[in-house]
Amino acid sequence: MKKDSKIYIAGHRGMVGSAVWRALESEGFSNLIGRTSSELDLRNQNEVYEFIKTEQPDVIIDAAARVGGILANNDYPYQFLMENLQIQNNLIDAAHKLEVQKFIFLGSSCIYPKFAPQPLKEDCLLTDALEPTNEWYAIAKITGVKACEAIRKQYQKDFVSLMPTNLYGTHDNFDLQTSHVLPAMIRKFHEAKENGNAPVTLWGSGTPMREFLYVDDMAEAVVFAVNNVLPEHLYNVGTGTDVTIKELAETIQRVTGHEGDIIWDSEKPDGTPRKLMDVSKLKSAGWSYKTELLEGIEKTYVWFLENQNTIKQVKLSK
Repeated sequence: MKKDSKIYIAGHRGMVGSAVWRALESEGFSNLIGRTSSELDLRNQNEVYEFIKTEQPDVIIDAAARVGGILANNDYPYQFLMENLQIQNNLIDAAHKLEVQKFIFLGSSCIYPKFAPQPLKEDCLLTDALEPTNEWYAIAKITGVKACEAIRKQYQKDFVSLMPTNLYGTHDNFDLQTSHVLPAMIRKFHEAKENGNAPVTLWGSGTPMREFLYVDDMAEAVVFAVNNVLPEHLYNVGTGTDVTIKELAETIQRVTGHEGDIIWDSEKPDGTPRKLMDVSKLKSAGWSYKTELLEGIEKTYVWFLENQNTIKQVKLSK
């Protein structure tokens, strides 16, 4: 891909999209375009089609999605299913019909079955039932993966799907009602420290294992996909290592300086017992992560401290 190729990043203001924008700029790409949700409603098929027709990007990176943790997925199942289907289908279909050279679809490890063998391989997709707490989002993302695969199979186009593990980092969502586990913990431990090291109550037992990838590393994987024609349609993106939620909590507690107790509310759901990605396919293609978990949490906490008065807090309506 040439450095002046026009690249449209859908969701360029989000945690992942903004990291991808920064990474592409640092690589010398000079023709990046983005639109806010007020400028372009990605749920509107006609708007999306006319925008792609007018701008004629060479590459589309779909980093736009309605996202959230267990609570948000459970409370807003229709929005998580329908809005994600609308966003990705409009982008994928317009890219196909208007002959966009390359399409990179970003998803999530939750597309894989709840009890799939660990570590999760790409070919375990659709082999068993999903985790119920986020199946609405997962079904939408699976549809996106299969749409890109279908276009690739039928029309031999360069449409590829990257499935990251749990992402975190700067510009994350720290709203306790809609955020994922890591940013939610950072905020909880920080506020408890500020409140005289009050106890912190966390959901579940602390025993589930999770893998976490710093968002700037994910952005580098996207740049890698921009610069290379990958031979397959679906790639996992992660570190290939995981920790228990309890270990994660204790690490964040140390980073934030909280000295109070941690209380585990076992009445709340744990979610999937383990989600570790097999990242051997993308590694063999030439990409691997750089940022270890402790370093990434430290960077994220510094950003949180500097931006806590203006941090993104997502409110959903039914």
